[in-house]
Amino acid sequence: MRLKHIKDADKIIMASPYLINEPTKYKKKWNKLFNNNNDIEIEIGTGKGKFIISKALNNPNINYIGIEKYDSPLVSAVKKLEDINISNLKLICFDAYNINDIFDKEISKIYLNFSDPWPKKRHEKRRLTSKNFIDKYDGIFKNKKTIEIKTDNDDLYEYSIDSFINNGYEVIKTDTNYLDEYRTEYEDKFISKGKNINYILVVKK
Repeated sequence: MRLKHIKDADKIIMASPYLINEPTKYKKKWNKLFNNNNDIEIEIGTGKGKFIISKALNNPNINYIGIEKYDSPLVSAVKKLEDINISNLKLICFDAYNINDIFDKEISKIYLNFSDPWPKKRHEKRRLTSKNFIDKYDGIFKNKKTIEIKTDNDDLYEYSIDSFINNGYEVIKTDTNYLDEYRTEYEDKFISKGKNINYILVVKK
């Protein structure tokens, strides 16, 4: 799906108190930024922010960071937050390929919601559940590694299960007709059209 470009998106998101402008400065210091020692959970590909905002509002004892590569989707997220004060939420406009530049053994859980499936074989390394990215994730987890995935793409679902097993993760739960309490904008759209949602929960100790 082509992203809609929003004029001055970079300026709009930079004006938000939730946006962390230079996230590399906070590597190994995220708990100091949140001013507590609570667990930190991240969503890679946070889009318009509905999922991560709902998570933060309903789980005040967990810190959340939404990571989005493109600035235009984050405009919707910061607009949702204009009249809300959430102390346990931050947003980052950053390419997750370089995620090890901003975190080091600090994260408790990763959410991958409706990631680009990159269906062509030559693009496999771009998939967020490829070994290429799993190796990066292993370096940012604090203790036990926990990843939750939701996707409408059946091929990515099957690929991700195999990929995580092959890289030492244990599959705790799978579901091909998952209904989550916390949903993304894409998820609402898919469900309204009758599309099944695939879910995976994996851990690695």
